[in-house]
Amino acid sequence: MGECSTYQTTREKIMELLINAETPLTVEEIISALGLRTTPKEVYEHLEHIAKSVRRIYNNTRILVMVPPECRSCGYVFKDLEKPKKPSKCPKCRSEKIKPPAFKIVRIQG
Repeated sequence: MGECSTYQTTREKIMELLINAETPLTVEEIISALGLRTTPKEVYEHLEHIAKSVRRIYNNTRILVMVPPECRSCGYVFKDLEKPKKPSKCPKCRSEKIKPPAFKIVRIQG
């Protein structure tokens, strides 16, 4: 992974990390990798903005993809989330054991 410049914004650092990451990363992994002093909620907000702007910034050659959260108890996959977040409970079995979503910026095949 490239070293992040101190002149980059938090969003720019997250974008660079997600482009260079070998596998999708959870919000906790993003916070840890970048040494951010922020809450998961703030990182989810950054990801929401990144999802909207990444196509424009990279001239429609890249997109932010999300591996959806999944219930560890029953296997339910949260496919229809409108915003990137970790749900608190499974709608199917009510378990709170939720595998968080993971994110990666990938090149669009074309």
